[in-house]
Formats: sequence, structure tokens, C-alpha cells
Amino acid sequence: MKLNTTKIFKLRNVAIAGLFLFTTSSCLNDLDVKVNDDELYTSEQFYANPASYKQFLAKIYAGLAVTGQKSANGESDLGAEDDGGPNEGFSQYLRGYWQLQELTTDEAIIAWGENDNPTIKDLNFNSWNADNVFNEAFFARIFFQISLVNEYLRETTDEKLVSRGVSEDLKAQIKTYRAEVRFLRALSYYHAIDIYGKMPFATENDPLLTKPVMQPRDFMFNYVISELNAIEGELPAPRMNEYGRADKAAVWMLKAKLYLNGRVYTGTDKSTEALAEVEKVIGSTYKIAQIPYANLFKADNQINGAQEEIIFPIAFDGVKTRTFGGTTFLVHANCTNEVGVTLGVDYGWQGYRVRQEFIQSAGNTDPRIMKVAGNTDPASISDYLKFDQGTKLTKFSNKTSTGANGSDANFVDADFPLFRMADAYLMYAELAVVNGKGSPATALNYINALRTRALAPTVQQSALTPDFILNERARELYWEGYRRQDLIRFGKYLSGYTWQWKGGSVNGGNLPDYRLLFPIPNKYRNLNPNLSQNPGY
Repeated sequence: MKLNTTKIFKLRNVAIAGLFLFTTSSCLNDLDVKVNDDELYTSEQFYANPASYKQFLAKIYAGLAVTGQKSANGESDLGAEDDGGPNEGFSQYLRGYWQLQELTTDEAIIAWGENDNPTIKDLNFNSWNADNVFNEAFFARIFFQISLVNEYLRETTDEKLVSRGVSEDLKAQIKTYRAEVRFLRALSYYHAIDIYGKMPFATENDPLLTKPVMQPRDFMFNYVISELNAIEGELPAPRMNEYGRADKAAVWMLKAKLYLNGRVYTGTDKSTEALAEVEKVIGSTYKIAQIPYANLFKADNQINGAQEEIIFPIAFDGVKTRTFGGTTFLVHANCTNEVGVTLGVDYGWQGYRVRQEFIQSAGNTDPRIMKVAGNTDPASISDYLKFDQGTKLTKFSNKTSTGANGSDANFVDADFPLFRMADAYLMYAELAVVNGKGSPATALNYINALRTRALAPTVQQSALTPDFILNERARELYWEGYRRQDLIRFGKYLSGYTWQWKGGSVNGGNLPDYRLLFPIPNKYRNLNPNLSQNPGY
């Protein structure tokens, strides 16, 4: 969904003061909806328009892609920096999630200094604290999304729909919309479970302006699973919703992710449950797209065949959903000006590249490791601020599968595949090889199906070891936001595997246990005394 099927309205002042996030300049007590610049509607006036329910739905989906009310940068959803809000560019959902999951591993290190990107080096060095501005921005974005969902659910109860005289046909559509936003809330809570462990918890049943209390990780795990079970029957069958919107397969994939990481999240192995959900995904109408691997990440990946594999994307459009995060960040930030032209953008930001240990683990010959042609930069990074150190790869592109440029030379069209079938294949293989669930022979077939698509040589059953599975996930899924989670699940994040600048020294070192989680930002703890800190911070 490129989010152009309905006009996205301005949601300026959602009632989330009780969620501790914002100052009064960005959070009042009403849902004020600005459809046109000169038209300010009250809540009931807005909902008098039957199209409003889908408009609000689109706004919540768009919250994964855009940051505010003006193109690229302006009128941030989270409030102006001068009023205590986070930097708008830093606060884009995908950019925030990606940086916390990738810059903290061997898959990426960024060459930017502290003047324009204060505290970015602490992600490179695994030395962040509770005042890290990138962590603050993502924390705020997660709970803004959750607040939007809670407000949507409050405004679409049966009682309110009856009071507004909503038609039976629209009520039936809204029932699906409600299931979709509950999926999006579950998705954000899953991200918070992975990154923060415990968290402030609120639903539509909590009165407005009530400051939420913290809930532990296992409580949140069980809550999200129960939510996904509750909505599964209310969502369309796989590939029967509009592209970019959630369906049953997205629910199965999210449950599989939770269960696969169940031992990390709850202390209890959930691999049997994970296998059941993965098999549902694999048995669905999604499939491994029989297109060149690189086309999965190009500007037309919503129509070039990749959509057959992408179970749930974050949709971007160079004209309609402009942002300095998302795939615009992912394309610009990993290239020079010269390479940027080959990727369909006007210039490069010379930011992130992989660390040498990633190349040593993933190998130099797999076609999925898309090296910049002719680049001879050394793999070792002795000075992380020098972009001309470190192996240069590409993945996301603003070129289409036919070689044309995207719709804009600055803002990128490529959608980000948050969930795709290749990951389901690799999850099955991991469950079979590492957890003893499923069939090793089937796992081999899935591994080789991906390698054949990528024009990589097939492997034999004897090759399938836990280390091979971890490295195969790196080859197939690098820069897709999984590396930190994978290393933690395989027991390689704190110790047992070291990369340059891990822990802040050029040769790397082990990390203390508390680095498995990020801190609850001090900024927001100061606004809500109910919030407690994670150990070590």
C-alpha cells in the first residue's frame, strides 16, 4: 500500500499525555483532526465523514513510514525539538528500529560524527546510556503508534458507531480495520519487548490521561500472543487484503517471531509453537519470488514480483511518503555520491558499511552479498569516522527492476520488507537444525531454494549446523533489521563472537549482560514516576 488510496489527514494532538511522552505543545486532551490547512475538525465532526475511519487507519499505517504533517520534515508527530520532542529525522520508526538492531552489531557501523548526530557513536560502540537520543526517539515513536491505535479503538466501539448512524456495511469494514490496528499495536509492542523487555502498558480500556504502569517482559509476551490469537479470524486470508495491509499471514509471522525468541523473552522454550506458526506461513499463498535477489529491494518491489514474497512491508513512495528515514536513509546513508547515482539517488551520505567480521562470517562469494563494484576499501576499520574504511555493500535501491530511476531523486520508492517468506524458510531451518523441531531434509530444501534463487551453490545436509544457519541468515537478511536479535538468540551477542569496535575498542571485546536490553530513557522516566529502569542503567 503506497498510502495513496485515501487522503491521510493531520492528526495533530492525540490524547496521549498520559503516556508520558509529550509536553503540552504536542499533546492536548482531544483528537484534533486537520483535514485541510484551514479546516480544524472536532472529533465528532471528523467522524461524520464515513471515509474518516479508513483515513485514520491509513494514518496509523503511515506512522511506520513518515514522521509528521509536512513533506519529509515539519510539524513532527512527536512535537518540536524546541518543545522537548525528539529530532524529527531521528524519530522515523524504521530508521530508529534499524539503527538499534544493526549499528550495534557486525552488520553496520556508521561514520558520522557527534556534531550532527549526538550519541550515534554509542550505538557503534555498544556504550549507550539512558540519555541516548536515538533510543529516546525510537521509544517515543513506539508509544506514539500505540497511542494512535488506542484512540482508534476508543472511537470505533459499537456504541459510538451506533450513535453516529454508521451503516452496516461500514461497520463490517471497521471490524476489519480494528483487527488491523490491533495487529499494528502488537507489532510495536513486539519491538518494545525485543528492545526494552519491560515497558509502560496501556490499551484502549485505560482512561485518557492515566499514566501507565510498567509491565514485565513475560506479561507483555503473553498479552501480545493473546491479542494476535484474538484478531486472527477477523483479518483477510493471505494476500486477500490490499498490499501493505495486514492479513492472517502477517499475524502468523509475528507469532512465529515471538515464539522463536520465546526463550530470550520468557525463559521458556517456545519452539514447538514457533514451528506451528512458521508452517502456516509457508503453507500460505505467499511464496519465494522467482526474481533476481536484488529486485526484492528495488523501487518497484510492490509490483515487480517481490510482492509475492513480502508478507508485510513498510511502504514508501518518493512523492507521497517523504521522510529522511526509511529506505531513503538506507539508500543514501551507505554510499558515496558516485555510487548513489547507480542506486537512483542524487547523492550519498557516506554513513554505514559492514564490519570486517560480517564479511568473514558471511563470506566473499555469495551473490547476495552485493559488493560495490570496483571498490577496494580495506575491510578493517581502524578509524570508524573514515567512510573509506570498511567493505561497501548495497542492498536497497531507488532503481526499478527495469533500470529506471524512482519517482524522486532524493526520496526513495523502495518498500521495506519487514516480513518476507525467505525469513520463514530460514526460521524453519533454524527450528529443525538448532531446536530439533521439523524435518532436517525439509530444512535443506528450503535453504537450497533460497540459494538457487540467489544463484549461490547448493549445500549438503552435513553443512547445516547452527553456525551455518546464523551465517545463512546474515547472507539472506543482512540490513533487514534482524542481526542483533539473531545474535542474542544464538548466544553470540555478549561473548563468543567479537567484531571491531564492539564495546568501544578497535579489536572489540565482550559485553556485560545488561547490554541485552536498551534503557528506558531518562527523559520519559522523569515525566512518569511509574516507569522503572532496566538493570545496569
